[in-house]
This record gives sequence, structure tokens and C-alpha cells, in this order.
Amino acid sequence: MTEAIRGFWVASATPLATDGSVDAAKLAAHAGQLFGKGVDGVVLFGTTGEGTSFNVAERVATIEAVLKAGVPAERIGIGGGFPAISDSVALSRAVIGLGLRHVLLLPPYFDRSVTPEGIEDAFAAIIDGVADDRLRASLYHIPQVSGVAIPTSVAANLRKRYGKVVAGLKDSSGDFKQFQAFRAVAPELAITVGNEADIARAVAAGGAGTICGMANVVPELVKGMLDGRDVEARMQAAVDVVLKTPSFLATLKAILAAQTGDAGWLRVRPPLRALSDGAAFKRKLDELMAPAIA
Repeated sequence: MTEAIRGFWVASATPLATDGSVDAAKLAAHAGQLFGKGVDGVVLFGTTGEGTSFNVAERVATIEAVLKAGVPAERIGIGGGFPAISDSVALSRAVIGLGLRHVLLLPPYFDRSVTPEGIEDAFAAIIDGVADDRLRASLYHIPQVSGVAIPTSVAANLRKRYGKVVAGLKDSSGDFKQFQAFRAVAPELAITVGNEADIARAVAAGGAGTICGMANVVPELVKGMLDGRDVEARMQAAVDVVLKTPSFLATLKAILAAQTGDAGWLRVRPPLRALSDGAAFKRKLDELMAPAIA
């Protein structure tokens, strides 16, 4: 198993059954389809996977099901962010017991007044609570969504305290200067980016790769960026197609429904509202994908 998440990983969307539970068979098939397009691994129940809408038991049951369906444990990461530290500990222990190692950890969110020392204490409480050297934690920096940023000093201190257990950091801030700041203070961390348009320059600057949501629908473009092809403008245009809508997640699922012909992909959990059709968005992405990436 890898010591950190590196290369091309997808922040997977989460397909739902008619009763709102996870459709694990469809999720496993989606992962397999992505692997066939050059993807190294999938992160389940992150932001793109509506992760905060699923409790510990649901996440663990899904991991059990996708493993049984044949998705290798070493190619799975899981979003382990909860407001309650005990939930992050329980999830991490459970999935490590199933053979996973990669857990993405948000700082506890909701309280926006926390200090850097408090954020470090929270991460330390999770790692100490898991108490398993098999854990490979990636700190998850997405302050525009979570409301709580990870200070660069916290990332550096945690790496010094826990070594390879704190294996990486996902920077989804969309601010390349922030990525550079993390690289400067904690060069040992495997730092991935979530902002697709930054992939090429992040890798050139020593980044570990990407964990991104757009790869659910345009994996070829993401692979092109990682391979050094001149597709950055097309990637940004594809991102804009989805971002310039009321809901990134609902739109992404609507595109998946249109691409696969499976209306089940339209389902989302409250408070999101499903879109009725993603065909128009799919056509825009198809235009960006033609001509094919050489």
C-alpha cells in the first residue's frame, strides 16, 4: 500500500438507491469505470460525495460493500470529517480494520472562532484516539466550505509530531499561493490539489497529484493535465460549466445521469435538490472534449 495519496484520485460522487441509502453496487461499478480510464484511486464521502450527509455506520457499511464487490482497499480513501472527534476516531478505526489506510480529516467545523492551537489539538485527539500506525491521514483544507482553515503551522507541527501517520494534505482552497505555503512549511507532506485548473502547475511545483470531483465526468481532461498536455483552458471551461450553477453536486450528478443513461444518478440527499436533466451540461462538456485529447 502507498504511504500517501499520490497521482490521480477522484473525489467520487455517491449514487443513491430509491430509499436514499447508498447504492454500493453502482458506486463500485463507477470506481471500476474510473480505474479503466487511468484513475489511481477513489475517495468516498468527501465533499463531492456529500460526505457530511452520511453517518459513521453508513460509511462503514458502504466500504464493506464496495470491498466485497472487488474494489481494492489500497485504492480507496474515505472522508473522515465530523464535528465530533469521537466519530472521526470510530470511522478511522473501523475502516483500518477493513484494510483501508487513507482517511481525509477535516478540522472540526461549525465553530469559526477556533484558534490554531485548538485545531491542532483536535487533529491530535483524532490521531491519538485511533492509535494505529497503519493510519495514513490527509488533512483536508477547504475553508470556503467547512468554514475552518488549516493554518500552515498546524500542518507542519502535526507532521513533525506524527511523522508518516500524517501523510498528506488536500488543498481545495483554489488559492495557489496557499498550496505554495503548505509546500514551503511542510515539504514532507504529499500535498494534492482539488482545484482542477491548478493540477499541472501544482505537480510541477512538487505536488503529489490531485483528488478532484470533475474527474467523475471528465477524467480524460484531468489525466491530460497530469500528463502535461496543454488542456488547462479546456479544464477551466469544464469547471465553469458546473460551478456556474446553483449546486455543483446536483449538477455533477445530473451530468453523470446523462452520460450513463441512468436517472438514478440524479438522486441527492437533503438539503440538496435534484436537477431534472443534465443533458445540456453534458453537451457542453462533450464540446470541450472534442477533439479528443491526444
